[in-house]
Amino acid sequence: MTRYRFITPHRTGKWYADLKTAQRHACEIGAGFLDEMTGRFVAYVETMLEIAHAGEDAHKPAAA
Repeated sequence: MTRYRFITPHRTGKWYADLKTAQRHACEIGAGFLDEMTGRFVAYVETMLEIAHAGEDAHKPAAA
């Protein structure tokens, strides 16, 4: 199972089972916003997307 969360320099988001849900909740921690008209996610500067795969100890940060 893959999980996703956004991280800013000052806050860390919750883990979500899918990327779309993580993007919808990103504004709660100031990581970015989801444009409801286009469905496009816009990450703020210094926001990172962290992805965790089942069975792995280390998380892989990805540029948001």
